[in-house]
Amino acid sequence: MANSPSGDAVLDRAMRILSALETRPSLPAGELIDAVGLPRTTGYRLVRTMRAHGLLATSASGELVLGQRLWEIAQSAPISRTLRTAALPFMHDVNSVVRQTTQLSVLDEHGVLIVERLSRHGAVVNPAEVATTMPAHLTSMGHVLLAHSPAHVVESWWDSRRALIEESRPQLRRELAEARTRGHAQLSGMINAETTGVSVPVLDAGGHAVAALTVVVPRGSSEIPQFLMALQTAGRGITRALEGMSH
Repeated sequence: MANSPSGDAVLDRAMRILSALETRPSLPAGELIDAVGLPRTTGYRLVRTMRAHGLLATSASGELVLGQRLWEIAQSAPISRTLRTAALPFMHDVNSVVRQTTQLSVLDEHGVLIVERLSRHGAVVNPAEVATTMPAHLTSMGHVLLAHSPAHVVESWWDSRRALIEESRPQLRRELAEARTRGHAQLSGMINAETTGVSVPVLDAGGHAVAALTVVVPRGSSEIPQFLMALQTAGRGITRALEGMSH
């Protein structure tokens, strides 16, 4: 694979372009190329190649955006073909009961990655969007994912954030232990002062979390116990669906 004068490979340069468009969904070509630190000639050549392969596209205003081919590739990833497919029918059931945002997430190296999200008109404010990452220590979904992850996964996550956790969430180990005992987590007013997140884990055969199922509801809602029951039923259903897909 050819390298640029700065020593980075073509794939590295392409990923820098794609990552820049994660932060700012559309940019003029020249501004995008400057933002990722590429020479103009090199950058324009790479942009043309990525457009030809559908990795980039041009918006109606002439700016560069992420291309549809990325979405098509993503649909073939295991997280979409198995987890998302198994979860969606149960998420629709929960969403019809709760009538607020319902979301599915997994733990990754950066935090909690939103895999799927269903909402309704009039739902409370919720900044989580599909493919965005939320802080694990400040979300109910992060709590159930960490509480039901293998010890080495938790310690690896903890080691890279120890100072942050000690400063902003010193009670986290106790909260995770409580979430593990209860089988769910509930956090109010952390991401948004007016909302409560309620989450349950989706477990594998070994009892470890493969995902978290969450609803975001008005803070202080009297219906949270009923919402939790719907989540727990759906979580068990997703687990069974995943087991069926593996046979």
